[in-house]
Amino acid sequence: MKIAMVGSGYVGLVSGACFADFGHDVVCIDKDQSKIDRLHDGIMPIYEPGLDSLVESNMRAGRLSFTTSLSEGIKDASAIFIAVGTPSRRGDGHADLSYVYQVAQEIGENLANDAVIVNKSTVPVGTGDEVERIIADTGTSQKFAVVSNPEFLREGAAIGDFKHPDRIVIGTEDDFGREVMREVYRPLFLNESPILFVDRRTSELIKYAANAFLATKITFINEMADLCEKVGANVQDVSRGIGMDGRIGPKFLHAGPGYGGSCFPKDTLALLKTAEDYDSPTRIVEAVVAVNESRKRAMGRKVLDALGGLEAARGKKAALLGLTFKPNTDDMRDSPAIAVAQTLTDAGVKVSAYDPEGMEIAKPLMPDVTMCSDPYEAIKDADATVIVTEWDAFRALDLGKMKETAKAPVLVDLRNIYTPADVRAAGFEYSSVGRV
Repeated sequence: MKIAMVGSGYVGLVSGACFADFGHDVVCIDKDQSKIDRLHDGIMPIYEPGLDSLVESNMRAGRLSFTTSLSEGIKDASAIFIAVGTPSRRGDGHADLSYVYQVAQEIGENLANDAVIVNKSTVPVGTGDEVERIIADTGTSQKFAVVSNPEFLREGAAIGDFKHPDRIVIGTEDDFGREVMREVYRPLFLNESPILFVDRRTSELIKYAANAFLATKITFINEMADLCEKVGANVQDVSRGIGMDGRIGPKFLHAGPGYGGSCFPKDTLALLKTAEDYDSPTRIVEAVVAVNESRKRAMGRKVLDALGGLEAARGKKAALLGLTFKPNTDDMRDSPAIAVAQTLTDAGVKVSAYDPEGMEIAKPLMPDVTMCSDPYEAIKDADATVIVTEWDAFRALDLGKMKETAKAPVLVDLRNIYTPADVRAAGFEYSSVGRV
C-alpha cells in the first residue's frame, strides 16, 4: 500500500519510517526544502534513538522517500496522513489548527484518486468534521473518508512504541475508512496489537483524555513529594506503595520538577479550552495545569535555598545538568530547565549547563546560560550542581571529581537518581525531591 505522510516532524517522520519498515511504500511530504534536503542526506531534524538507521535502511530499500510536492506525494496513495503541528494558539491556549486546515485544503485540491485522509495530529473534538467539510468544499470528485488516528509515542522510545503499541485507536464510522485502516495496520493486527474502532469524535477526545490523565498522575505525585518533605516521608516509597495497586499502576509516578515537552502542556490547555467551549468545566485538569506551571519556578527556588537563600545566592554559580524535558530527546519545549534557569538568573545567579543533545536548541531559549562541553566543565567553580534531566550520563558521575572541580560540594537532585546516604558520605550537601 502507498501511504503519504504530510509533515516530516517528530510524529510524521517516526510514523512514516515505521510504516515503511512494515513494507508499505511511504512518501513523507514537507514544505521545508532544507529539511527534505537534509533527510535525503540522512540528517535527521530531531534526535530519536534508532531513527537515523531506520530511515536510512528504508530509503535504501526504496520504501521511503521525501518530497516538497504535495500533489506528487499523495498521488496513488490509499492513505494520506496529516501529521503537522497543532501548537497552543497565542493569547487563548486553543490548539492552532491552521496547519491542519491548510493541508486539508491542499489535499482536496490535489486529490487524484480515492483515499482515506487520516488525522494523526493531536486535535480537538470536531476537527475531523471540519477537515471533511474543507475537502468536500474543494469540489473533489474522488471518494474519500476522514479518519482520526491519534499517536501515542513517547519521545526517546517512539520506534518501540509504534511497533509494539498498547493500542491503536481509529475513529471512523465509514466502511471505506475502516477497510483501508485495517490494511494500513495489518502488520500490527497480525501481531495481535489491540485495535479500537470508535467514532471520530471519541477518538479525538481519547488522545486528550489520556494525556491529561498522565499529567494528573505526575502532578499528583509531585504534590505528594512536597508533603513528604514536610512530614519526613519518602516519596519514592510512597510511589512504590501506591503503584503496586493494580488500579493505579507504577508509571508516571516519579516525582520531579514538573512535566514539559511537546504534548502534555499544550494538550491539557487545549482540553481546558474545549471544555470551556462546551460549558463542561474540567476542574481537575485546571488544577493540574496551574500546579505544574508553578512547580517549575518552585524548583528554581529550591536551588536558591541550596545556595543559602535569595540574598546569599546573588553572584554565586549554579551548574545545570540536563536541559531537555526528558532524556533521549533534544526537545526543549516547555522544559522545566527553562523556568529553573530563569528563576536563577533573575536572582543574580550565574548559570552554566550541559546536555547531551539539547544545547543547540536551548541556546536561544537561555541566552544568559553558558553552555559547556561536558558535565565537569559546567560544574567547574559551581556553588551548586543541579540535576534537572535524568540522562544516563548523569547517573554515575564521579563524586570525587565533582567535589574537586566545584567551588562547593552541593548537589540538588531534582530527579532523585542518587541515594542520599551515598552522596552525603562523599561529603556533599544533598537535597532531592520528596526525600529527607
